Amino acid sequence: MQRQIQTALLMAASLFMDMMDGTIVTSAIPSIARAFSVSESTASLLVSSYIIALAVLIPLSGWLGERYGHKKIWLYAVGGFTATSFLSALSINFHMLLVMRILQGVSASLMTPTARIIVMEKTSPKDMLRMTSFLIWPALIAPAIAPLLGGILVTALSWHWIFLINIPLGITCILLGIRIIAPGVPHKERSFDLIGFVEIAAMSTLLLAAGDMASRGFVYYRPSLILLIAGLITGVLFCWHLYHTKHPLFSPWPLKVASFRISQTGESFLWLSVGALPYLLTVFLQSYFGWSPVKAGTYILCIFLGNIGIKPFTTFIIRHLRYKKAFLLAFFWVLLSALCFALITSTTPGILIIILAVISGMGRSLSLTAYNGLCFSELPGKERNDANTLTAVTSNLAVGLGISLITVVNAIASRIAGTGRGYEISFIFLGILMIYPIIETLFLPDDIGENTIR
Repeated sequence: MQRQIQTALLMAASLFMDMMDGTIVTSAIPSIARAFSVSESTASLLVSSYIIALAVLIPLSGWLGERYGHKKIWLYAVGGFTATSFLSALSINFHMLLVMRILQGVSASLMTPTARIIVMEKTSPKDMLRMTSFLIWPALIAPAIAPLLGGILVTALSWHWIFLINIPLGITCILLGIRIIAPGVPHKERSFDLIGFVEIAAMSTLLLAAGDMASRGFVYYRPSLILLIAGLITGVLFCWHLYHTKHPLFSPWPLKVASFRISQTGESFLWLSVGALPYLLTVFLQSYFGWSPVKAGTYILCIFLGNIGIKPFTTFIIRHLRYKKAFLLAFFWVLLSALCFALITSTTPGILIIILAVISGMGRSLSLTAYNGLCFSELPGKERNDANTLTAVTSNLAVGLGISLITVVNAIASRIAGTGRGYEISFIFLGILMIYPIIETLFLPDDIGENTIR
């Protein structure tokens, strides 16, 4: 068990590196734009290109892990991520930096799902909650502290340091990984589903590109709608292919299991809401209240305080309330905080904003821990690799689309009702997103996930 915990902590460190890098760059966009004499909209390609490269190649990770072994793929991915981080800091022009960011996304697409399956593949149901508690930290911490850390690094040093901080962590992960991770044995070879890969890669690219384009302004809404429709059609074709081909890219069988299926449906809505909230709140405090990036980042950090404050008790809460009631409690916290954020004004005491951020963080932590504890609980080991690939695809799409979705909602609402009301409507929208997982949870059996808490 000790080696299993060490492995889980190591995988969590690599996940943290990826999730931090996916968001911290946002803080440096103005500085990078000035350094390379490009517009901020052009510089923002550093964010969208990373997310798209990550989402497009994730489906490849499961097949490569089965063919060559998860440890080997993870080590190569961490090495590639570290090297491209170093080369990003050394970039002599914007085009070089953009290429390095794309290659970073490629490395992350192999590193993230592989890290998760290394821990979960052989974890017994009774240990699922405990192992999940280690892996969930990066998703909770990175988005909360990235705005503040990025602001400090860019202000005190330079934009190069948002990449350089990855190097010691990456090297440490590689050295520990060689020693700690069990070698493992590659699974039986299976043919590569090229058609399925092209379809899901095209779907991910079209959907994320549609979201990114729509977030750039009203003039792009029509082409983004065309991309969205094309992405949805491609997604339908991929689903048809998945169920009818002899050797699919990954098996859809796990979706028949309720405990796994809700991690693809309800959790996606959760990610849309909780993934977009830190971004919306940051923009709101800076643009509407006129706060500095550091001051706004400090308040966003309170979401992280809620994450860590409730984390030691999440397993206790789930064991005593059971999953169904724990979900409802977490969703209520997320819904309540989002609706209350719609009511704050420039005269609202800072302590109230802090309390709301903490409550939001508590809801994030409890709900994500519960979803991840259930995800693989009723799946046999041989199905977990395919399930892990599917989970990585849906969660990354949800996170990537969350910020674009709330940007569009805020832009439309602000244009119709004014800037202040636009932000109010946007926060309310994030709260409304929680209605689906609440309804879905109400129809779950009361004893769901019992095999993980006995």
